[in-house]
Amino acid sequence: MSILIPIAITAALIATPVPPTADPLTTEITALDAKVFDAYNGCDLPTFSGYFDPKVAFYHDTGGATFKRDAMVDGVRKYICGKVRREQIPATFRVYPIKDYGAIEEGEHRFCELSTGKCEGIAKFVMVWTKQDGAWRITSVLSYGHRAATPAEQRGAAGK
Repeated sequence: MSILIPIAITAALIATPVPPTADPLTTEITALDAKVFDAYNGCDLPTFSGYFDPKVAFYHDTGGATFKRDAMVDGVRKYICGKVRREQIPATFRVYPIKDYGAIEEGEHRFCELSTGKCEGIAKFVMVWTKQDGAWRITSVLSYGHRAATPAEQRGAAGK
């Protein structure tokens, strides 16, 4: 019987899932995403703007394309500030390195109306980051697949 105890312990250790540790790039981009969208949600447009290349290419499936940071920030000022909060959906978040350039960030996020607190919109996103002179900047953004959130997705929103 004494041989069964070490076997049982070994089997339990092997069967216990160990969460993967995030690589340094994912950790860094995750922190940057949080900072970008803290500024976005707080309508801190000078800080928000600073994360984007002046010639950022921003593609939005329902809003069109913009190729200048100032135009993109102006859209946030007009359509987001005081109206909408963005929440990243962590289970969808992925980061991929781009050799000798930076990183691709992708995922889904939900949008919550500040007036009602309801999180009724979902969209996919891709952001391309470059690191130049030690500073990260977003050079391209795709925001697409905008749709209504399902009741389950609405219940999964923060603060619900």
